[in-house]
Amino acid sequence: MQNIIGRKEEIKALAQLKESQQPAFLAIYGRRRVGKTYLVKQFFSMSFGFYMTGVANVSTRQHLSNFHTALITRYPEAERFRQPKDWFQAFQQLTSVLETKEATERKVIFLDELPWLDTAKSGFIPALEHFWNAWASSRSDILLIVCGSAASWMINNLINHRGGLHNRVTHRLILEPFSLAECEQYFQFRGMNYERYQLLQIYMVTGGIPFYLEQINKGLTATQNIDRLCFTKNGMLRTEFNNLYTSLFKAADKHALVIETLAQKNKGMSREELIQKTSLSNGGSLTRILNELEESGFIRRYKSFGHTKRNIQYQVSDFYSLFYLKFIKNTDLDDQNSWLDRMDNPDVRAWSGYAFEQICRAHLRQIKRALGISSVQTQSSVWQGSDGLNAAQVDLVIDRRDHTINLCEMKFSVNQFVIDKAYADNLRQKIGIFKTSTATRKSIFLTFITTFGLGQNEYAGSLVQNSLTMDALFEE
Repeated sequence: MQNIIGRKEEIKALAQLKESQQPAFLAIYGRRRVGKTYLVKQFFSMSFGFYMTGVANVSTRQHLSNFHTALITRYPEAERFRQPKDWFQAFQQLTSVLETKEATERKVIFLDELPWLDTAKSGFIPALEHFWNAWASSRSDILLIVCGSAASWMINNLINHRGGLHNRVTHRLILEPFSLAECEQYFQFRGMNYERYQLLQIYMVTGGIPFYLEQINKGLTATQNIDRLCFTKNGMLRTEFNNLYTSLFKAADKHALVIETLAQKNKGMSREELIQKTSLSNGGSLTRILNELEESGFIRRYKSFGHTKRNIQYQVSDFYSLFYLKFIKNTDLDDQNSWLDRMDNPDVRAWSGYAFEQICRAHLRQIKRALGISSVQTQSSVWQGSDGLNAAQVDLVIDRRDHTINLCEMKFSVNQFVIDKAYADNLRQKIGIFKTSTATRKSIFLTFITTFGLGQNEYAGSLVQNSLTMDALFEE
């Protein structure tokens, strides 16, 4: 376990299951490349009662052959079995071998990339049902772990399954991307001591996905690494976009279309606007696509402050997808140092500001702790409104149970951010419009979250109640 960075809660959960004296069925899911397989293999030091992984785009016969090979590799005495004809026979062979082992020793059965095992008409799910219900669920020495990147499949076909597996999954674990704190720990583990401003730049592109972080080269700056990974001919992240979606979704072209359309507007779109721009039909198919993208961590849904569920907006939340569509997709392969040359481009500055806002939203727990309101019940949202004459918007509203609202302004800059007179007037107007349009009677705290803090002047002193720097985002 010494090579696992962060993941404290996940390790705690796995440790409890490992030591438990009860049968357990654990489902782990999360975005592709987020480190699910690595976590399980490292935690258990590859010491499994049985392990196999699904392979994309192969037949049931090939999967059964792989199962047979894995069984023989772990238990040479299984050579007496012929290659199973179906999944029922495969699990029966596994049961026969495991029954010869002492029941006092915890046996971890790890089936990785489970969605790929469930090929058309394979009968995999019914066989898995029978294996768990008829045998494993009554064995106190069995810990069954299944894992998959296709979160929608894991939820619909396993966790919420209406057949024999209904309510059979005893535990679930959603693996999220690294936080900023975990990214910092990861690079320190590799002897790469990036300053936090550079870590923010890396996070804006990678979103804390461990596999992407592995591609960062020691000795290169954040900017140089982004240029190498995203804009050189053989850059790993240059071709990742299509691979990412086609590996997770059937008819992935529609999923990619939704992502590309939503990415056109930073604040996202309503379902109606999305339908209008994509020409997709308004029905169950679109609902499924949106649910699958949300469950897999590529989009988020939110409602504006003071509005009902009918005002749901959808927004791309995957950092890499946003960066790819904004800067990589239409870049000429013959361009050299294209990212280095763009650093002072207005488009890059605008994207950096928006990406920093997304980072803040992804680290709301850290923001609440820095504000001293961790124990206060809150709801976060965005807001846009008008007083009848002027319009305004706030990209992060923290509505608190203690009769207070934090209106958060998030600013990414290379130096301290300075509020000048014109911006101070804008802020006063924004607060006034918010109070008028929402008719709130709560106290309003203007909160700034910046990279290097606020420059102290009369405007900051009179307007701002809370000022946080990027350091607050790096707390665990």
